[in-house]
Amino acid sequence: MKLIVGLGNPGREYENTRHNCGFKVIKKLENELNSVCNQVKFKGLYTKCRYKGEDVILLKPQTFMNLSGESIIQVMNFFKMNVSDVLVIYDDLDTKVGNIRLRKNGSAGGHNGIKSIISHLHTQEFYRIRVGIDRVKEIPIVDYVLGKFPKAQEKEFDVAFTNAAKAAMLFIEGKFEQAMNEYN
Repeated sequence: MKLIVGLGNPGREYENTRHNCGFKVIKKLENELNSVCNQVKFKGLYTKCRYKGEDVILLKPQTFMNLSGESIIQVMNFFKMNVSDVLVIYDDLDTKVGNIRLRKNGSAGGHNGIKSIISHLHTQEFYRIRVGIDRVKEIPIVDYVLGKFPKAQEKEFDVAFTNAAKAAMLFIEGKFEQAMNEYN
C-alpha cells in the first residue's frame, strides 16, 4: 500500500495559491487513477484505489499546512503503513517554477508542513516531490506562498504538476530511482 499526500490549505481563499501545489498534483492523480478524494476522515480528504495491483491512498490534509503531520500519521496508523510507503508533494521556494525535485529524505528547509510531518513521523526519511514556485525576495514569504498562481506562469505550473503526477505514478510502481533520474 502506498500513501501519496499533497500538501495545501483547505478553503476557497487558498484554492489557487502557490502553497497548494500538492493539492493540484493530487487532482492530476485523481484523474489518472479515476478516483476522487471525497471521503472525510483522518483530518483530511482521501480516496483509496488500486493501480497495477497496488493499493493507493491519495490524501489532502485539511488541517492547514502547519499541522499536516496530524493527518498523515492518522492514515499511517489506521492502515498500519511504513514510512517507506509515503510520498509527500509540496511547494518549494528554492526550485524554479516549472521544475520539480525528488528526494528520499532531508530537512524541512523552512517549510512548516514538512516540519509538522517530520515531528509526527519522527524521521526525515520519507519520499518527497517538491514543486517549484521560485522566490521573489521583494515579497514577504507568507504573502508570496499564499499568493495566487500568476496567469503568465500557468503553463509552467501545469507542466510541473503533470511531471509530479507522473513521478508519483512511478513511485507507486516502486520506481522512485527512475523518477529521480527522469525529473531531477
